[in-house]
Formats: sequence, structure tokens, C-alpha cells
Amino acid sequence: MSLLGTPIKIGYLDVANRLVMPPMATEKAQGDGEVTQALCDYYAEKSAGGFIGLIILEHSYISQEGKASKGQLSMAKDSDIAGLEKLVKTIHQNRSKVFAQINHAGARGKKEIIGGLPKSASAIEHPKFAKNKALPIEMTAADIQKVIADFAAAAVRAKKAGFDGVEIHAAHAYLLTQFYSPLTNKHVDQYSGYSIEGRIRLHLEIIEAVRQAVGPDYPLALRLGASDHAPGGTTIEDSIVAAAAFEQAGIDLLDISGGLSSYINPNSSEQGYFSDLTAALKQKVTIPVLLTGGILDAEVAEELLGEEKADMIGVGRAILKDSEWAKQAMLTLEN
Repeated sequence: MSLLGTPIKIGYLDVANRLVMPPMATEKAQGDGEVTQALCDYYAEKSAGGFIGLIILEHSYISQEGKASKGQLSMAKDSDIAGLEKLVKTIHQNRSKVFAQINHAGARGKKEIIGGLPKSASAIEHPKFAKNKALPIEMTAADIQKVIADFAAAAVRAKKAGFDGVEIHAAHAYLLTQFYSPLTNKHVDQYSGYSIEGRIRLHLEIIEAVRQAVGPDYPLALRLGASDHAPGGTTIEDSIVAAAAFEQAGIDLLDISGGLSSYINPNSSEQGYFSDLTAALKQKVTIPVLLTGGILDAEVAEELLGEEKADMIGVGRAILKDSEWAKQAMLTLEN
């Protein structure tokens, strides 16, 4: 059996193989973020045959003020559950496991989408996604408590809808990246941007609230923007400290990507271009580490697993382009 085809456990969850379809926004939701038949059809096609061990659904917003785009999926209200349940059943019928991904856009929110100025860690210009003419509003203590409660409530909805687990989005320059990066967090209180402990405090409070809400056995993942790839930004040394704290707090899977650099690595375009990050983190945690980033060939995925750069491999754009990719990859590696 190939390494990619080998089963793995995420917390208490058995996953048939190590191939992951990572979150990729389709913008196929309608109205207030409701599931559509087009969305179900899309995931039915991608999961056909059960060749993908785990699908992590595209990011879903946890509150109106945290919405990132017009066609984004919602987990912000209880009425979303019925549609999400239909989507989960569609994927489960094809024998793939599926996690929800819950997110708050923070300063990446647009006035025309959220109905006002976005809120962030600090009232400074977002270095990469400054699409609003005015600065974001710095979150108050009450705003922060609402974000924590909204993440927990969204996780409960995901569990009720039948998702096999939930992933907290803390990458790609969204709100949790804005707290994590010293470039965007200028707090001098308990969320201080000048210490790693301050910059991960909100993450830990969200993990604690989510874990309390969904129970001790429900799988929790966190997508960590492990480097900003920018002077003065977050580094792998920061993320080694953060990853250990997240594991201790109850995270079952670390999904590694970029921070303010989003889903690209400006210093590398090779397949698996976040592998330096995942390899370093894998040495420091006992939970599975997921690597994505430009992987196009099954042989490269197998090689990255063999070199212990990661425990699971995410293949995004190749599967987006070719719904048969997973089937062909598994057949190629078995022959």
C-alpha cells in the first residue's frame, strides 16, 4: 500500500487515507449563505468514489460582520443546519469524511458585504488586503468575546449538521492571522502583539470555547498561517511555540498554510512549498500535520510523506481542475 493510501486517525476519527481536499471557496452559496444544489453537486463530483480521505469544506462565516464574500457559505445561524446536513450526506454517500471550516474575515471584510467598517485586532491598514478606504475598527473586549462565542456556536452547528469535525481558520490574513501577526496586532494588553503568548491568546480562548461546546471527542483542526513570509511578521519559531500550545489546548490536526502571505509562499513555487514549515512543526507535535501548497503529482505527495515532511497531503488546484485526480493518483501509486 502507498503511504498516501494509508489510514490515519485524527483524534478519535478514522480516516481511510491521507489525501485531503483543502478548503477552496466556490462562491456557490446563495441568499444569506445557504447551501445550494449547485454546491451539493460540486462536492458530489469531487468526492465520487471515496478516493479523498478527508474533505475540508470551504470557509464558512460565523457572523455577518465576519463575512468575507458575497457567495460565501454561512454557519452563522441555526437555520443553516438543514442545508449543511444535506451537503454532509452528499459527501458521506461517497465515503469521504468531511470537516467544516469556520472563519471570521476581520479586516478583510468589505463594507458593501458586511454593512459597515470591518473590525480587526488593531486600527491599522491591512498590509495586503486594504480594500476599504477607511481603517478597520479595533475590536473592543466585548467584540472579542462575541467572536469567541460565535466560533463556538458555529462549531456546534457543524456538529449538529453531521460534519466529522471542524477546522478553525487561523491563516490567509483573516482575523486570527491579524491577531497572530505582529504586523497587524498592536495590542499592549493581554492580546499583546509584542509577545507570542499575547498573539495566540485569542486562538486559545476560541479553542477552549469550541472544545467545551462540542465535547472532548469531537475532532478539532486548526489551519495555521505558520509564517507571514515578510520582515517583522510571524516566523516558524513563533509557530513552533503556537503549535505546541494548540495541541495542549485540544487541537487534533494542524493544517499548515501561510499567514499574511495567504496560500502562496513568495520564496518558493516548488510542489509542497510549505514543507519547510510542516517538517519543522511535525518534529514538535504528536498530532497529524497537513501539508498543502502547489502539489500536482501523486509521486511528489508520496515523496513528501516518505520524507516525513507531513502526515497528510492536501491537493487543491489539481483536484479543482480535474475531479478524477484523486482516483488516478491512487491507482498510479498502487501500480
